[in-house]
Amino acid sequence: MLYNVFKIIHLLGVIVFLGNIVVTGVWKVLADRTKDPRVIAFARRLVTLTDCIFTAGGAAFILIGAYGMAFTAELDLRQTWVAWGQGLFVLSGIISVLVLIPTQIVQARLARAFAADHTVPESYWRYSRRWYIWGTVATVVPIANLYFMIFKP
Repeated sequence: MLYNVFKIIHLLGVIVFLGNIVVTGVWKVLADRTKDPRVIAFARRLVTLTDCIFTAGGAAFILIGAYGMAFTAELDLRQTWVAWGQGLFVLSGIISVLVLIPTQIVQARLARAFAADHTVPESYWRYSRRWYIWGTVATVVPIANLYFMIFKP
């Protein structure tokens, strides 16, 4: 019974985590395509807010559920599929902490300024390209993780 509770927590975390990553990426792309400083600044604020709530919250649920299931089932964390899952999850976190979050902080500062003066600087677009590239990698990694969690090779 406790195992199933942790499984529900884990799956809820995966849905929220992956769902938010994909939705915020699409949101930002669509906002940037408008080239409207107010729309971009608004989307930028929402991406940051939803990342704090849903991406971080989803990650917390993933960890609680995963280690709760592992503990209750007395799972060996060194099994290949579990090790890959943990490694890919950590890799996604490293990309977020070292690249995406700092990029988002700079973009948020820039967006606050250009929302008022209505001119999007070239530096914002450079940071956007960086965010798109690393954001894509940080999205593909947890999606690849699904392979290990589902098929347990």
